Amino acid sequence: MKLFEYRGKELFKKYGIMVPNGRLVESEKDFFDLGFPLVLKAQVPVGGRGKAGGIKKADNLKDAKVKLGQIMGMNLRGYKVRKVLAEKMIDIKKELYLSVSLDRSKRMPLIMASAEGGMDIESVSDEKIFKEWVNPLIGLQSFNIRYIISKLGLGKEEGKEVSEVLTQIYKLFREYDCELVEINPLVFTSDGNVVALDSKIIINDDALFRHPDIIPEHVELTPLEKDAKEKGISFIQLDGNIGVIANGAGLTMATLDALTHFKGKGGVFLDLGGTDDPEKVKQAFELMKKAKPKVIFLNLFGGITKCDTVAKGVKAVISKEGIDCPVITRIKGMNEDKAKEILKDAGLVTATTLQDAAQRSSDLAGGGK
Repeated sequence: MKLFEYRGKELFKKYGIMVPNGRLVESEKDFFDLGFPLVLKAQVPVGGRGKAGGIKKADNLKDAKVKLGQIMGMNLRGYKVRKVLAEKMIDIKKELYLSVSLDRSKRMPLIMASAEGGMDIESVSDEKIFKEWVNPLIGLQSFNIRYIISKLGLGKEEGKEVSEVLTQIYKLFREYDCELVEINPLVFTSDGNVVALDSKIIINDDALFRHPDIIPEHVELTPLEKDAKEKGISFIQLDGNIGVIANGAGLTMATLDALTHFKGKGGVFLDLGGTDDPEKVKQAFELMKKAKPKVIFLNLFGGITKCDTVAKGVKAVISKEGIDCPVITRIKGMNEDKAKEILKDAGLVTATTLQDAAQRSSDLAGGGK
C-alpha cells in the first residue's frame, strides 16, 4: 500500500525525523497559524506532481486561497485531488536523496543515497548513486552507515545528522514491513536542521494486519483503470511513456526490466494473461490507445495463447481506428509466423528478440538518448 505524503510524514515524526510544519487544508481557516510563504502539495499516489501543476507556492493568504482552489479537484495523471497538504517554506542549503528498499534479487534491504537530491532517482547517473546492502540477519551496522556517509561529501556534523536519519528510516522500514521508504529530498536548512521535504512509503499489503494504526485510504480508480476492471483486463499505470502489452506476470516483469536496461521507462502495462480471444486483445489495445503512450511495445509468448489470434485482434483495432504512435512487436510461440505476417500487413515493426524490441522501444521513446 502506498501512503500519501502526509501519512508518510506522520510516520517520520513518530521516528524522530523532522518534517516541515504543515497540515491538510480545505479552506481559508486552515491557514490560520502556518505563516507564509507556504507550499501547497496535491496528495495523490503518483509522482511528477510538480511538473503537472500539483505543487504551488503561496506568498500570502489571498494567494493561498487561489492556489488551493486551483489544486483541489484537479486531475493528476488520472487521480482527482481530494486532499492538499500545506507546509511552511524551507530555506534549503543542501539536498540529498536517501532510501531503503527491498532488493528481491539479493533478498536483502538496499540503501540508496545520492548527493543529487530533489531529482527523480531514475534521472541521476549511476556513478552518483551509492548503494549498500544490509544483511537482514544482523541488521543495519555502523560500517553500512559509514560507507554511505563517506560517499556523500558531508562534514562531520552533517554526517552525524544523516546517520541518525538513516538509522531511523531503516528501523521504520523493518518495523512496518515496508517495501520502500524514500526521502527525496532530505535537506539541510540554513538554520542547521535536517528535514524530510517529501515522503514515499510503500507497505507490504499482506503485512497490514500487523499495523492497525495504518488505515487504508480509498484511492479512486482512474477512468482507464475502471474501464480495464470492467473488461477483466489487468491494468497498471506507471510513470513512463512506453505502453506495454504482454501476457503473464513473469513476461510483463521481464519486459519492464528489459526496457529499464535500455534506459526506457514503462508506463501503462496490460497483462493479457492466457487469453487468445481477438476481442479481448482488441479491447486491450483500445485501452492502451486511450493512455496515449509515446511508444507501444507488444511482447507475447504463445503457449496456451495462439499468436495469430492475438495479431488479428491488434490488426482489427489499427485497421478500424488507426494508431498515432510507433508499435514494436515481439511474438514467440504457437503460430508466430502467421502472426508476424498479420502484424507486418498492419504496418507494425516486428522484432526477433526481447532485447532488440526493448532497445527499439526505448530509443523511439527517447530513453536511450
